[in-house]
Amino acid sequence: MPYKIPESVLVVIYTPDLQVLLLERADRPGFWQSVTGSLDTHDEPLALTAAREVFEETGIIAGEHQLADWQHTIQYEIYPQWRHRYEAGVTRNTEHWFGLCVSGPLPVTLAPREHLQSHWLPWEAAAQQCFSSSNAEAVRQLAWRAAGRPAVCGAG
Repeated sequence: MPYKIPESVLVVIYTPDLQVLLLERADRPGFWQSVTGSLDTHDEPLALTAAREVFEETGIIAGEHQLADWQHTIQYEIYPQWRHRYEAGVTRNTEHWFGLCVSGPLPVTLAPREHLQSHWLPWEAAAQQCFSSSNAEAVRQLAWRAAGRPAVCGAG
Protein backbone atom coordinates (compact mmCIF):
# COMPACT_ATOMS: atom_id res chain seq x y z
CA MET A 1 0.00 0.00 0.00
CA PRO A 2 1.45 3.40 -0.95
CA TYR A 3 2.13 5.96 1.76
CA LYS A 4 -0.40 8.71 2.40
CA ILE A 5 0.44 12.21 1.22
CA PRO A 6 0.68 14.50 4.27
CA GLU A 7 -1.75 17.01 2.79
CA SER A 8 -5.47 16.66 3.36
CA VAL A 9 -8.89 18.28 3.44
CA LEU A 10 -11.45 18.60 6.21
CA VAL A 11 -15.05 19.15 5.08
CA VAL A 12 -17.64 20.42 7.54
CA ILE A 13 -21.02 19.28 6.18
CA TYR A 14 -23.84 21.43 7.54
CA THR A 15 -27.44 22.58 7.05
CA PRO A 16 -28.85 26.14 6.84
CA ASP A 17 -29.78 25.94 10.55
CA LEU A 18 -26.17 24.90 11.32
CA GLN A 19 -26.63 21.24 12.10
CA VAL A 20 -23.33 19.46 11.47
CA LEU A 21 -22.71 15.90 10.30
CA LEU A 22 -20.23 13.92 12.40
CA LEU A 23 -18.82 10.46 11.70
CA GLU A 24 -17.47 7.98 14.24
CA ARG A 25 -14.14 6.45 13.23
CA ALA A 26 -14.09 2.68 12.78
CA ASP A 27 -10.44 2.42 13.83
CA ARG A 28 -11.05 4.48 16.99
CA PRO A 29 -14.61 4.04 18.33
CA GLY A 30 -15.68 7.12 20.25
CA PHE A 31 -13.62 9.44 18.00
CA TRP A 32 -16.07 11.67 16.10
CA GLN A 33 -15.05 13.90 13.22
CA SER A 34 -16.04 15.65 10.03
CA VAL A 35 -15.15 14.22 6.63
CA THR A 36 -11.37 14.17 6.17
CA GLY A 37 -9.01 12.69 3.64
CA SER A 38 -5.65 12.97 1.98
CA LEU A 39 -4.84 13.94 -1.57
CA ASP A 40 -4.52 10.92 -3.87
CA THR A 41 -1.78 12.62 -5.90
CA HIS A 42 0.38 15.67 -5.22
CA ASP A 43 -1.35 17.61 -8.01
CA GLU A 44 -4.95 16.65 -7.18
CA PRO A 45 -7.04 19.84 -6.87
CA LEU A 46 -8.19 20.41 -3.30
CA ALA A 47 -11.86 20.81 -4.26
CA LEU A 48 -11.70 17.47 -6.08
CA THR A 49 -10.19 15.84 -2.99
CA ALA A 50 -12.97 17.35 -0.86
CA ALA A 51 -15.74 16.18 -3.19
CA ARG A 52 -14.21 12.70 -3.51
CA GLU A 53 -13.84 12.26 0.24
CA VAL A 54 -17.40 13.47 0.89
CA PHE A 55 -18.74 10.87 -1.54
CA GLU A 56 -16.47 8.05 -0.31
CA GLU A 57 -17.30 8.64 3.36
CA THR A 58 -20.99 9.64 3.17
CA GLY A 59 -22.39 8.90 -0.30
CA ILE A 60 -23.30 12.60 -0.61
CA ILE A 61 -22.56 14.11 -4.03
CA ALA A 62 -20.89 17.46 -3.30
CA GLY A 63 -21.72 18.83 -6.76
CA GLU A 64 -25.42 18.75 -5.87
CA HIS A 65 -24.82 21.14 -2.95
CA GLN A 66 -22.69 24.18 -2.10
CA LEU A 67 -19.04 23.25 -1.57
CA ALA A 68 -16.95 26.20 -0.43
CA ASP A 69 -13.19 26.42 0.01
CA TRP A 70 -12.79 28.27 3.29
CA GLN A 71 -9.28 29.38 2.25
CA HIS A 72 -7.99 28.25 5.63
CA THR A 73 -5.01 25.96 6.09
CA ILE A 74 -3.50 24.56 9.25
CA GLN A 75 -0.61 22.27 10.06
CA TYR A 76 -0.87 19.72 12.82
CA GLU A 77 1.11 16.87 14.28
CA ILE A 78 -0.08 13.51 13.01
CA TYR A 79 -1.31 11.33 15.87
CA PRO A 80 1.35 8.67 16.61
CA GLN A 81 -1.11 5.81 16.03
CA TRP A 82 -1.54 6.92 12.39
CA ARG A 83 2.08 7.79 11.48
CA HIS A 84 2.72 4.32 10.01
CA ARG A 85 0.52 5.37 7.08
CA TYR A 86 3.11 7.98 6.05
CA GLU A 87 6.73 7.78 4.90
CA ALA A 88 9.29 7.42 7.68
CA GLY A 89 9.97 10.72 9.40
CA VAL A 90 6.70 12.40 8.38
CA THR A 91 5.09 13.80 11.53
CA ARG A 92 3.08 16.81 10.28
CA ASN A 93 0.11 17.20 7.96
CA THR A 94 -1.22 20.25 6.12
CA GLU A 95 -5.02 20.42 6.20
CA HIS A 96 -7.31 22.62 4.07
CA TRP A 97 -10.80 23.44 5.35
CA PHE A 98 -13.99 23.30 3.28
CA GLY A 99 -17.67 23.66 4.05
CA LEU A 100 -20.49 21.81 2.33
CA CYS A 101 -23.93 23.31 2.84
CA VAL A 102 -26.79 20.87 2.23
CA SER A 103 -30.52 21.61 2.32
CA GLY A 104 -31.19 19.54 5.44
CA PRO A 105 -29.95 16.48 7.33
CA LEU A 106 -29.36 13.95 4.56
CA PRO A 107 -29.23 10.19 4.89
CA VAL A 108 -25.65 8.96 4.87
CA THR A 109 -24.08 5.85 3.37
CA LEU A 110 -21.01 5.13 5.46
CA ALA A 111 -17.81 3.47 4.27
CA PRO A 112 -17.84 0.62 6.83
CA ARG A 113 -14.05 0.29 6.94
CA GLU A 114 -13.81 3.98 7.87
CA HIS A 115 -16.83 4.83 10.03
CA LEU A 116 -19.23 3.09 12.40
CA GLN A 117 -22.07 5.59 12.56
CA SER A 118 -23.08 9.16 11.85
CA HIS A 119 -25.33 11.79 13.33
CA TRP A 120 -26.39 15.39 12.83
CA LEU A 121 -25.95 17.76 15.77
CA PRO A 122 -26.32 21.51 16.36
CA TRP A 123 -22.92 23.09 15.69
CA GLU A 124 -22.13 23.77 19.37
CA ALA A 125 -22.72 20.13 20.36
CA ALA A 126 -20.84 18.92 17.28
CA ALA A 127 -17.80 21.03 18.17
CA GLN A 128 -17.79 19.56 21.68
CA GLN A 129 -17.96 16.00 20.34
CA CYS A 130 -15.03 16.29 17.89
CA PHE A 131 -11.99 14.41 19.18
CA SER A 132 -9.61 16.70 17.29
CA SER A 133 -9.21 20.26 18.55
CA SER A 134 -8.66 21.52 14.99
CA ASN A 135 -11.87 19.82 13.79
CA ALA A 136 -13.72 21.37 16.74
CA GLU A 137 -12.33 24.79 15.76
CA ALA A 138 -13.50 24.33 12.15
CA VAL A 139 -17.01 23.57 13.40
CA ARG A 140 -16.94 26.58 15.77
CA GLN A 141 -15.96 28.80 12.83
CA LEU A 142 -19.04 27.66 10.94
CA ALA A 143 -21.29 30.19 12.69
CA TRP A 144 -19.39 33.24 11.42
CA ARG A 145 -18.50 31.67 8.06
CA ALA A 146 -22.18 30.99 7.34
CA ALA A 147 -23.31 34.45 8.53
CA GLY A 148 -24.59 36.59 5.70
CA ARG A 149 -25.01 33.68 3.34
CA PRO A 150 -28.41 32.70 1.95
CA ALA A 151 -30.44 30.55 4.34
CA VAL A 152 -31.11 28.03 1.60
CA CYS A 153 -28.43 25.51 0.72
CA GLY A 154 -28.64 22.58 -1.58
CA ALA A 155 -28.76 22.78 -5.32
CA GLY A 156 -25.43 24.18 -6.31
